Amino acid sequence: MNEKIKIAVSPAIQVGGSLFTPLQLMTIGSLIGSEANIEMTPFKQLYVEIPLDQEDEITEKLRAAGLEVNPSGFTTKSLIACNFCKWPEDAGLDIARKLNQAIAGIVTPTPMKVGYAGCALGTSEPLLKDIGVVKMRNTFDVFVGGEPKGLKTSFAQLLLTALSEEQLIPTITNLIYYYKDHAKGKEKFSKFVNRITIEQLKKVNWNERT
Repeated sequence: MNEKIKIAVSPAIQVGGSLFTPLQLMTIGSLIGSEANIEMTPFKQLYVEIPLDQEDEITEKLRAAGLEVNPSGFTTKSLIACNFCKWPEDAGLDIARKLNQAIAGIVTPTPMKVGYAGCALGTSEPLLKDIGVVKMRNTFDVFVGGEPKGLKTSFAQLLLTALSEEQLIPTITNLIYYYKDHAKGKEKFSKFVNRITIEQLKKVNWNERT
């Protein structure tokens, strides 16, 4: 009776960063009720609890308000993107949105953060994410294994460089599924990268699902 489920709610990838409109916040509040708790996560997502038997109805209304809804917990989180302070076309806003659609909500051994920066300034801190994508003019570099927590933080290592727009999304999704298939239990992605080694990962053909 009254079983609850936790969902992750986030704004769309857009110029200016993670921006909610007043109407979107009002929609969230009206759907979950005045006594519900809303958790702001490090993933730039809001975790909210809703009745399980109303999941489809509430999800539909949240998406109609322009919000993204994904599973909470051990999944790939919504893409953590920069603010696209340069021209959106130059910074790759369109490809960032497509990448987000492709990866958000994939079940993984531990929660995964994927960062995207539209230029080398890296304002979204992609090198502190599990996977970091940096647009370099007309191509993309991919970094893996960033660790932002604890006393031994570490930057992600360069895995691939000069990927085309057509290569980017298949490469990132294949990388996530490779981790799913080869991780040991609930092994964090950064530890997975260190165990497999960056040298071995560079030998994988990321254009094909392995």
